[in-house]
Amino acid sequence: MDIDALKQLQKKVFETWKLLHLDETQKRIVELEKETAIAGFWNNQKHAKKITQELNDLQKEYNTWQVFRTEVHDTIEFAVMAAKEHDPILQQDIEKKIIEFQKRFQELEFYILLSGPYDANNAIVSIHAGAGGVDAQDWAQMLQRMLLRFCEQRGWYVTVYDLSRGGEAGIKSTTFHVQGRHAYGYLQSENGIHRLVRISPFDAEKMRHTSFASVEVIPDLGDMLDVDIKDEDVRIDVFRSGGHGGQSVNTTDSAVRIVHLSTGITVTCQNEKSQHQNKASAMSILKSKLAKKYADERDAEERKLRGEHTSAEWGNQIRSYVLHPYKMVKDHRTNYEVGNPDSVLDGSLSEFMESYLKWKQELNRKL
Repeated sequence: MDIDALKQLQKKVFETWKLLHLDETQKRIVELEKETAIAGFWNNQKHAKKITQELNDLQKEYNTWQVFRTEVHDTIEFAVMAAKEHDPILQQDIEKKIIEFQKRFQELEFYILLSGPYDANNAIVSIHAGAGGVDAQDWAQMLQRMLLRFCEQRGWYVTVYDLSRGGEAGIKSTTFHVQGRHAYGYLQSENGIHRLVRISPFDAEKMRHTSFASVEVIPDLGDMLDVDIKDEDVRIDVFRSGGHGGQSVNTTDSAVRIVHLSTGITVTCQNEKSQHQNKASAMSILKSKLAKKYADERDAEERKLRGEHTSAEWGNQIRSYVLHPYKMVKDHRTNYEVGNPDSVLDGSLSEFMESYLKWKQELNRKL
């Protein structure tokens, strides 16, 4: 029985506890609990949902580590007692516990990968069908369903800001907001071009088609932003909503489109009931997009000055989904692949995301 292995694990848990700032997390939980107890808390439904979502996410993360830390501590004390009694059965049980703890710690270490500056933030996701007509639009809708299913499995709250349907099937584009702890940290792995190979259901001759769709994921920076947008920097168009856009979308006469003139970045929002609310939401997304664009440009310039050349992920094919003549999903950045595309398209993305975060961590270490 290796008591030293348990003590070494306890040390790792303690170091990780500090790295994840879990003592600060506990203080934040207390603050949020006090806020939810205030009379009239639910009068503002939108704010209340945001606070309760954050509270639930923080409690889940904190309790997971607290329970694990307590179990390791208690097992060490039990192991010391078992060693004194020389009970082989108890010692075997503890050996099994050590193996279980080591496996659980490896799984929990995933939290360490989500320690980037914006990884804990909410996310703004946009999907655009590529060239290829109805097949590409159908593929864009399949990607939308895949990501929404993943968000649903995580218990995150999703608001669809804009959705443009295809003429025959699928969607031309969509933008939705994902509210949940580490939403951006997880979903950033999906940023890029996604490629689908299959027998087209829209081809009478049942030919094999290749379709492309782009996914853009940016962190919702909210109040963290210091991006100044003057009135003369943008063009604001108001129009009638095109119809139902999915979850949280209402038909209104107050849809808003904001075009940032110098960059061409365009944001549309039509889910809120008033023009003012849609404008505020669209402006918030625009600021996040601009902040991300400026940050990417700074990173590219720094790499150029260091004499490094790294292709931008946006615009590159990051993952292929092959449904014919064989079945496979492969990420071209990490080389991680699985032979069950149906499961992936149903939202099973965690392993792809974990492999991406490890790949990104290793890439940053080399830079």
